[in-house]
Amino acid sequence: MSCAKIDPELHQAQKPPWIKVRLPSNPVFFSTKALISDLRLHTVCESAQCPNRWECWSQGTATFMIAGDRCTRACGFCAVTTAKPFALEQDEPQRVAEAVRRMKLKHVVITAVARDDLGDGGADHFARTIIAIREMDPSIIVEVLVPDFHAQDWCIQIVLNAGPDIYNHNMETVERLTPLVRSRAKYRTSLRVLRQAKELSSTVVTKSGVMLGLGEKETELFQTMDDLREVGCEVLTMGQYLRPSPKHLPVVEYITPDQFNYYGAIARRKGFLYVASGPLVRSSYHASDFHPVVRPPAVALAEAGR
Repeated sequence: MSCAKIDPELHQAQKPPWIKVRLPSNPVFFSTKALISDLRLHTVCESAQCPNRWECWSQGTATFMIAGDRCTRACGFCAVTTAKPFALEQDEPQRVAEAVRRMKLKHVVITAVARDDLGDGGADHFARTIIAIREMDPSIIVEVLVPDFHAQDWCIQIVLNAGPDIYNHNMETVERLTPLVRSRAKYRTSLRVLRQAKELSSTVVTKSGVMLGLGEKETELFQTMDDLREVGCEVLTMGQYLRPSPKHLPVVEYITPDQFNYYGAIARRKGFLYVASGPLVRSSYHASDFHPVVRPPAVALAEAGR
């Protein structure tokens, strides 16, 4: 759906005191901002109005958004501009690798706008970016947060052939709300993407994320967890949806920190290897806290699933 079709009369919940954004307080923030500007890169931190940008940039990290800052979809929750995209910049993968080198990152997250205008959905551009980073430093953990590529095996395979450590594709919300929240995306298609990634690569870690506060029911959230585990998803993030502008979907409910902790505990009991759950959690927030090369033994996995 288009953001323009959202009913402006829908109720918007009042923001609670635990939703706080930290403002920049050290020179690292400004040096990170300058580096990104110098290399002419986009970040999801800025384009998606992430509430954690001040904290992450102050720590010298960022999530790079490749393939431009214009998206071919118009999701009801997303602040990224919907417009006809520009042509891909062929040197962008090298510029991302240079940023990773200068920032001395050990775990890098690469995402992109949806590029339905491209035959491969931008899969080759993802692959070229991964390869550029690998050539610069093969030890870096590379996490990709990808669009659905319309669940085309060959597009997913292109990305996987470049050797990412973590393959992340967000469900965003529960099945009932997907038509309202996600433009052109389908709940079952996203599940199929995660299943295909696991089937096409036995070593990649699969990851997904959901936003809460859009009107989902608890039983629906638990069903989404079960659906993700059924397709082999290993890492889950859960965070509070925050409305980017009056044109976007309203916040139906602000989930309390205690409730987020409860949902995180449930997810761990369902067998996820790693769960991040909290009001300001986003897909790439503190992504390096999960180390895919250090996997629990089979016994621990079996116990986690009880």
